Amino acid sequence: MIAIDNLVVQFGGVRPINELTATLVAPIAGLIGPNGAGKTTLLNVLSGFVRPAQGSIALNGDQLLDLAPLQRVRAGLRRSFQTEQVVEDLSVSGNLAAIADHVVAPLHRAAAVDAALAFVGLRTVADKLGQSLNLFQRRLVELGKCVIGNPKLILLDEPAAGLTEEEGGMFRELVLRIPTEVGAQVLVIDHDVELIRAMCSETMVLDYGKLLALGPTEAVLADPNVRRAYLGEF
Repeated sequence: MIAIDNLVVQFGGVRPINELTATLVAPIAGLIGPNGAGKTTLLNVLSGFVRPAQGSIALNGDQLLDLAPLQRVRAGLRRSFQTEQVVEDLSVSGNLAAIADHVVAPLHRAAAVDAALAFVGLRTVADKLGQSLNLFQRRLVELGKCVIGNPKLILLDEPAAGLTEEEGGMFRELVLRIPTEVGAQVLVIDHDVELIRAMCSETMVLDYGKLLALGPTEAVLADPNVRRAYLGEF
């Protein structure tokens, strides 16, 4: 469960997050909003890359904001980015091992990497270098890094961007397995409303840094205020 209370992020005179209070309880929750709504800023706050001016965030009752980014990773937070972060001169297994080194005890690292490879279906290309992977494989590497080491919360920022319809469907099915097989809550940002509809039972909508709507995904997507804010986008 993610509990956000009176969160404010301020850059000079601009507040990309403005007095946001919300609680997300769904196993897979969506985060949507127009460009500039504050979605990625919120993920940056959760990850520890941006310090808010005020407010608090708790993950399963534990406060996050006092922890440095690496401490949050060790506490169970994982994240993918809009632009995938595959290390080109490392193998697929090497990319995953770079995360395992920080979150898994040495004796169990090889098994953790192998389990992540199996989950995302990359065992057969485990020895390929990052530079030789196609986009779908690179997206799977990013997801593999997220499921290593008993994560509690996985943040996915436009995880299926650039994928074909078939690849997007395969990726979606993997994400749907995470809560039951990995045991983590997932928060997904995406402009693909149909992807959000297919994956997320709960959705939060931001508009100019403020909470516009939060609730069951179908009800949120039917909300006239949400549709008005998204006019021209879906």
